Amino acid sequence: MEPLRIDPLAGRILISVPFLQDFYFKKSVVLLADHSSEGSFGIIINKPVDVKLSDIAAEFEGFEAPVFLGGPVKTDSLFFIHTRPDLIDQGVPILDGLYWGGNIETVRDLIKDHKLEETEIRFFVGYSGWTAHQLDRELEEKSWVVSLTDLKQVIKSNPVDLWGQTLKKLGREFSFWVNYPADPSLN
Repeated sequence: MEPLRIDPLAGRILISVPFLQDFYFKKSVVLLADHSSEGSFGIIINKPVDVKLSDIAAEFEGFEAPVFLGGPVKTDSLFFIHTRPDLIDQGVPILDGLYWGGNIETVRDLIKDHKLEETEIRFFVGYSGWTAHQLDRELEEKSWVVSLTDLKQVIKSNPVDLWGQTLKKLGREFSFWVNYPADPSLN
């Protein structure tokens, strides 16, 4: 039986297949922020890097939030998602309770005034982007599986375990991918 196809839309996740060996996307879970005929973009949500926000941005001194590798596009820029539209204006809703971006000056002030918790915001270096119909082609080539997600999975789960946990939730057909060898040629 063919698995139910879920269309890629903002607020859904892309789960890389285990044989995708790209540096950025190997065992990645990407949260889509937008998908249209003009292209797609999102952020990898399961790849924290070994630095804290205060290490790479002096204006966030003392804010020890982790930073994530968001993708291969604009890796010299910082992006964020958050759960506080009541405090951070100009954010774009991605899914229920989660927003992309917003007024960075407001974020700086909130952090400086200790009015924003590390659990309410995540920062990313770079983002993942696809040109018009590129993601559709990659889906046809079966490089990704599209799945539904929620706020808890995106912001509150352990990011390091997210790829495997997400596959297991998809059922037996996908759960065996979790044990796929890192280098199948050595098998």
